[in-house]
Amino acid sequence: MKNIIGKIVSTKMMKTIVVEVARQRVHPLYKKIMRRTARIKVHNEDETLKVGDMVKITSTRPLSKTKHFKVTGKI
Repeated sequence: MKNIIGKIVSTKMMKTIVVEVARQRVHPLYKKIMRRTARIKVHNEDETLKVGDMVKITSTRPLSKTKHFKVTGKI
């Protein structure tokens, strides 16, 4: 199972939050560090989380068409 840490950017849906995950990689030719982000829809039963919180998410079985992760804890 895949564990990822990210920041909550949206809590407008019911039982779903959007988490932005940032990763850095080096460009193969120019050797510049590039920052890439991914916005992942995550299943959330806890209603106390808010925008800006850092959370740990883990992969799970497909819960809907776009949700394949769930919240495992707040950091």
